[in-house]
Amino acid sequence: MNMLSSIIYFAWFFSEILLHRILWAGDQADKKKQDKGSLAYIWIVIIVFINIAMYVGFKTHFYILEGVLMPRIGLSVILLGMILRFISIMQLGRLFTVVVTIRKDHYLKKDGIYGVIRHPAYAGSLLSFLGFGLSLNNWLALAVVFIPVLTVFIYRISVEEKMLAAQFGEEYTNYMKHTSRIIPWIY
Repeated sequence: MNMLSSIIYFAWFFSEILLHRILWAGDQADKKKQDKGSLAYIWIVIIVFINIAMYVGFKTHFYILEGVLMPRIGLSVILLGMILRFISIMQLGRLFTVVVTIRKDHYLKKDGIYGVIRHPAYAGSLLSFLGFGLSLNNWLALAVVFIPVLTVFIYRISVEEKMLAAQFGEEYTNYMKHTSRIIPWIY
């Protein structure tokens, strides 16, 4: 691991921890949180599988590409994921929380990036985890980190979508028909 990767990893993890700490508590007027443990699952999976992936990445030699190109591509993908996540959060504004909840005066955001994908902040996070796996330049480490993280994010998305469908009814189900979950025009 070199200085550039250390800086990018630190900035990525620090930004997520800071985001979590700043946005943990919702407004008292928010409806009851409906997280179903998904936030705890996400953090447990992230902590466990990042460490396992790093160990696997350093102890095995299933290189994606020889040399420094793949780690640099991976670091770039982490940064792209961070940018997508921050743009998504900025576009959602006060409606963004780290817990699954309905805020006071909540409305369905359907424009900007949300006009294409329903969960761009999750897409940004997943892109960063893909980048992390690529930056380790090891096929096995990439699978070890990305598959469990993707699985727990899909669970989180389904919890959130059930809550949004219950809150917004037909408006949300129509919105779902015209947008993708996390990959534009694919999924």
